[in-house]
Amino acid sequence: AEAYRKRQYPKHFVSKLSDADGETSETQVWLEFSRDCGYISPEKCEELLIQYEEIGRMLGGMIANPERFIPKQ
Repeated sequence: AEAYRKRQYPKHFVSKLSDADGETSETQVWLEFSRDCGYISPEKCEELLIQYEEIGRMLGGMIANPERFIPKQ
């Protein structure tokens, strides 16, 4: 949401998307820690990791093609 609000500023938009991608990677690490500590099952961890990988791919596509999301002026 934060990045989307900044989409009229292309460089800022990409910067925010990059931050979101980094947060996605961090969440994946925390999911693995949660699994290893027994807070979530290996099956639930795998399910969530797959979803986060897809989110990462979507963010990567947005970062590679920001012009598709920038409003026309």
